Amino acid sequence: MPKLSITDLHLNGRRLFIRVDFNVPLDENGQVTDDSRIRAAVPTINYALENGARVVLASHLGRPKGKPDPKYSLAPAASRLSDLLGKPVTLAPESVGNQVRTMVEGLRSGEALMLENLRFHPGEEKNETDYAQQLASLADVYVNDAFGAAHRAHASTEGITHFVKQSAAGFLMEKELQYLGKVLDNPEPPFVVILGGAKVSDKIAVIENLLKTADTILIGGAMAYTFLKSQGLETGRSLVEDDKLDLARGLLKAARERQVSLLLPTDNMVVDKAAWDLDHDAASPRCCPVTEISPNEAGLDIGPDSIRLFSERLNVAKTIVWNGPMGMFEHPPFDRGTREIAQSVAAVNAMSLVGGGDSVAALVQAGVADRITHVSTGGGASLEFLAGDVLPGVSALSDK
Repeated sequence: MPKLSITDLHLNGRRLFIRVDFNVPLDENGQVTDDSRIRAAVPTINYALENGARVVLASHLGRPKGKPDPKYSLAPAASRLSDLLGKPVTLAPESVGNQVRTMVEGLRSGEALMLENLRFHPGEEKNETDYAQQLASLADVYVNDAFGAAHRAHASTEGITHFVKQSAAGFLMEKELQYLGKVLDNPEPPFVVILGGAKVSDKIAVIENLLKTADTILIGGAMAYTFLKSQGLETGRSLVEDDKLDLARGLLKAARERQVSLLLPTDNMVVDKAAWDLDHDAASPRCCPVTEISPNEAGLDIGPDSIRLFSERLNVAKTIVWNGPMGMFEHPPFDRGTREIAQSVAAVNAMSLVGGGDSVAALVQAGVADRITHVSTGGGASLEFLAGDVLPGVSALSDK
């Protein structure tokens, strides 16, 4: 990798600022309900502690809008990390200030301190120079292991790097860049891309960029209806971006010109939209070809024929990228398409990369997450990377 790694840094006795992504879900009692992002950062943190660093950890959590909010405290994350490391991780009351500085200076080699939520300070999301300098003053060297926040030019991901001697990638960041880079630069064919979710507009740049290397692009989720309507089909009351119909037609034309198979669903599960709006449970689903949606119906999942068609393309793939659910995954029975595609991806002998919260949740629910080559911790960051964008949190790191 062209950027410095944590393994390139001299750590013993030095203050190491590690930007992690502990933006984890909490229940109403403030307990962490999914610790996968915390677990993902443990190898980097352990390496730093074992090599004698005095570790300062920093993350955001939620959207507290630049001021302290107790429900977004990182206390639950610090507690869970303490359990995982088997050693105490103290939580500072703030992210900067005299008390924090005293706590950092009191750290001994092999000890860790976590700063309170970075977004409690308005300077974080504004990438204010003064706040970035205050964060940098707590460190001798800097490591970014928060791939999920690497697409944001914030004080803790980009600004801080201007005021420290060296900035390096942690193990998780390295792993993300390694797999995403391989998919972009050198995917083994056949290369199959699965894209779902609500909006074509969220995935335009990804489709345009991957048309250069993909052999097949499978489109599911609500975004499929914008493509279907662009072909003159009745989509009823399905979610459609009417202002993106010309764009959808253009993407289909570009795929044909590049001889990329861009496949849309052939059948779908639909409901009467009025009945659905009144009571989700009372609205009975109907399976029909995509050519037979009535004006009062909305499509909420791909149907069995589409699942079979998509799975056939996946079965021969050697590289797979998946981002976005195939339907309204959070409402059974409209989770079937997403769940069966998850099982198909896991069953293939291919390099598979999955990103996006719903797709990852589907892997976990289907019990196949351990059979995926790489599950990305950054939905938005992985999409921007796959679109060919430069991520500020990556470009800011020191070159080797």
